[in-house]
Amino acid sequence: MASHSDTLVVFFGATAGANGGKLGSDEREIILLVWQIVDLHEKKVGKLHKCHVKPDSLELTDQCKEETGLTLDEIIKAEPLDKVLQQFQQSVSSEVKCLDRNSYTLCVNSPLIIRQALHPEASKKNLVLPECFFSFVDVRKEFHKCCPNAGPAQKLTLTSMMECIRCQTKIRSFLIVLINHKFSCVETVKYKFDSGTCSKTEPVDSETVIRARGLPWQSSDQDIARFFKGLNIAKGGVALCLNAQGRRNGEALVRFINSEHRDLALERHKHHMGSRYIEVYKATGEEFLKIAGGTSNEVAQFLSKENQVIIRMRGLPFTATPQEVLSFLGPESPVTDGGEGLLFVKYPDGRPTGDAFVLFSCEEYAQNALKKHKQILGKRYIELFRSTAAEVQQVLNRYMSTPLIATLPPSPIVSTRDCIRLRGLPYTAGIEDILEFMGEHTVDIKPHGVHMVLNQQGRPSGDAFIQMKSSDKAFMVAQKCHKKTMKDRYVEVFQCSTEEMSIVLMGGTLNRSGLSPPPCKLPCKLTHQVTILKAAIRLISDPMRGPADHAAPTCLKMFTPKTSQRPQKQKRL
Repeated sequence: MASHSDTLVVFFGATAGANGGKLGSDEREIILLVWQIVDLHEKKVGKLHKCHVKPDSLELTDQCKEETGLTLDEIIKAEPLDKVLQQFQQSVSSEVKCLDRNSYTLCVNSPLIIRQALHPEASKKNLVLPECFFSFVDVRKEFHKCCPNAGPAQKLTLTSMMECIRCQTKIRSFLIVLINHKFSCVETVKYKFDSGTCSKTEPVDSETVIRARGLPWQSSDQDIARFFKGLNIAKGGVALCLNAQGRRNGEALVRFINSEHRDLALERHKHHMGSRYIEVYKATGEEFLKIAGGTSNEVAQFLSKENQVIIRMRGLPFTATPQEVLSFLGPESPVTDGGEGLLFVKYPDGRPTGDAFVLFSCEEYAQNALKKHKQILGKRYIELFRSTAAEVQQVLNRYMSTPLIATLPPSPIVSTRDCIRLRGLPYTAGIEDILEFMGEHTVDIKPHGVHMVLNQQGRPSGDAFIQMKSSDKAFMVAQKCHKKTMKDRYVEVFQCSTEEMSIVLMGGTLNRSGLSPPPCKLPCKLTHQVTILKAAIRLISDPMRGPADHAAPTCLKMFTPKTSQRPQKQKRL
């Protein structure tokens, strides 16, 4: 379709919900498409085509009935959108051919029918739109060039434009007036989102940025671009946000090519991605740069290869080598340029973080790699999921800018994650039940390493902490025993540290949202208890430091994993 064609196809549409300036904002489906060919060379107007469209949801709002005059019976008898689009393509091609023309220009009185209705609906229904719907001219903007005194282009309506040219009758008259106008402001819809990097020094207009919330955690930048289909996102303009643990938190910052597209994106507030509704809010350029902006030459070099699919690997053994990672991915998933397509994420002192990014030259290779999700490398299962250039930059920024120790709560105890926490135990569960639950892993429990947590009344709380002989042993138990059943209840098993255990026992909380320290001021009557608890924690951290008969507080019972020994009675404070 040429942009300077002398044949116009004037295109209109309506949805089952809001129309006019709010068309597409309520996510309702298209129920009407209208088009008409205008021969600019011969100054003639062709036949008016009006096609009803049958939506998946057969429900019309009162506003729709009033504005379109359509009835539900008319809609029920209509063809679905893909069939109507075929009719459009066939009729336009036939008429243009009869005019002995090779091309035409799509013309609309508002971009909403293209950007906010047609493209989003086609994307959700996996329909391939004709090429003409990726390039069009907006009559309002063209009219504004002819009559700048008519007001801002975005606020012009068909009625106001007709009044401006003193025509109160038909659309045809309006089009004839514009017949001698040369259409020059061609708008486009991007076929796909272009990934890329963003420098921290790059200026980002706050009027072009939004924040999307409620995204599925596995969403990629392409998924987000698909949600905003019809609007043009700037190159590398999708930045997935991460939480304090480096995991995606269901939010993303998106940068559009201009404020007009940003404003249209805000109209998609609470539209759906699958079964989830997505919240869309304004954001700032500073927020976008904080997430996506980078200065790393290593990242720039890694992402310099065009049209690459990025996969993130998480949970790698700290000793993993490039060759081991390549062998794990296998020959069916060749990495771009071998080891050059691997980027290991490290702390400032060079220690590995267990994260890596991998480049693949095509979708097929990436899909083969994703099949290895949660397979074992060494003694650890590896998570693989789609990533983005902005996420690569963000992860590097996070690890390189702040030492690891700054992300942990201050504590005099240096601890490793060699403990596990059992949550949801039956209140009647005893040491024998826990040992049976642990099965073959019982041999890996440290002496006096099972700790039942009691509530303030001295009764079982449903929680227990168990010290393992190493962090690897704790990791394996958490993987093997998580959500196993004990007495008709499934028990959650999490890997944790001695430090985390101590904070929980002193009144803090440990859950999937992270670690919360206990209150700063403890009641006076608990002072003695906390003193003894600290002594118990030191003993747990290093059993060789003190005698084996240290008293434990009432909130902690200590047991040996040897079933032949009876647990000692605990001293009450």
